[in-house]
Amino acid sequence: MNTIKRIDPRRPFVVTTAGLRRITLGEIGTGAMLDFASTHAAHHEAVKPRRTTKPARRALLVAAHTDRGALDDHARQALAAAALLADDETEVVLIAFGAFSDDAASLGADRYIELEAFDRRRYAPDDELRALAACVAAFAPAHVFMPDNATGDGDLGRRYAAHADASIATHVVELDASHVASYAQAGRAVASRALPDVVLLAPNAVDAKLPFVGAGERVQSEGIVPAAVESAYVDLGIEEMDAAQVALEEADFIISAGNGVTDIPAFEALASTLGAAIGASRVAVDDGKFTRDKQIGATGKTVEASVYIAFGISGAVQHLQGIKDCRHVIAVNLDASAPIAKRANLTIVADTQETIKALTDAAAAARASRANGASIVETSLAEGAFA
Repeated sequence: MNTIKRIDPRRPFVVTTAGLRRITLGEIGTGAMLDFASTHAAHHEAVKPRRTTKPARRALLVAAHTDRGALDDHARQALAAAALLADDETEVVLIAFGAFSDDAASLGADRYIELEAFDRRRYAPDDELRALAACVAAFAPAHVFMPDNATGDGDLGRRYAAHADASIATHVVELDASHVASYAQAGRAVASRALPDVVLLAPNAVDAKLPFVGAGERVQSEGIVPAAVESAYVDLGIEEMDAAQVALEEADFIISAGNGVTDIPAFEALASTLGAAIGASRVAVDDGKFTRDKQIGATGKTVEASVYIAFGISGAVQHLQGIKDCRHVIAVNLDASAPIAKRANLTIVADTQETIKALTDAAAAARASRANGASIVETSLAEGAFA
């Protein structure tokens, strides 16, 4: 007979700062969930300290385009880099090109300017350059930090450096208060130099999570940013194309099918309705449901979509590696404990085929009834597509 006493998994426990669960030895009872909830809430609601409360004598400036009112991870990393390098007498100023609804303080900014007229979808390089130059003149920063990307910031940073005859470092992968470093010779060597006037950071050069917050004070752009003037450039707008023709590596919205998707035509109809690119797991590809170029994962494509919806995908480590850079991951799966649920920002525990049908119907209705340009996904979720 087994006389080993089983440990009661419901015993009271606490969550450490490292996120580990620690059972309180010697105590019994059913209050574990209550203890967990209060401890977990206290852990997450701990107020971070202000980086500095001293009057600013210097400034570091961060400039980046927003996407739907928020900074992407790359831009947040550039802002974090400036905040980490700033001393207690230096303020961090964010210039947000586009609508900005993020919490500037939690991102490390002491002051910020929202330039709502400069939407990422509008091409106005001359006006953006004049706006950035005006902000630099107003705040006189010691250095300017920007993400080195292909969506406007990298180009603007180079334009400003040429315009101001400023020193610049691009694709920066390492930096501190005295130097920056970038890869050279096809990654076989590292080139370093003193901290330049303009720093364009490569992705993931800095961890965007900060142990402190900034002041988060908003500054009005009136009187700082000049009015737009006639430009030599003509914005021809954005040419729409079928999402199926977009390479997965460049797609901003992807829906992906796994072994749990049995009705492939219905899945493809949903992709067409949502305007999403199609991806697949290795198992679905091996079963012949999709071609090899649709495979996402370590042995397929690595994607960086803003929205990634995984239907019927369990989430093997190889697949999770392929979606590690996606901004928002939504998983639809009957198994709430599937590995992909740990990666997902939202997990819908429901039948895959029923969810596909419900979302297709809601999205089609939204497309037919709404003509104000709202996102189909946002509209569908708001109208209870997954209710």
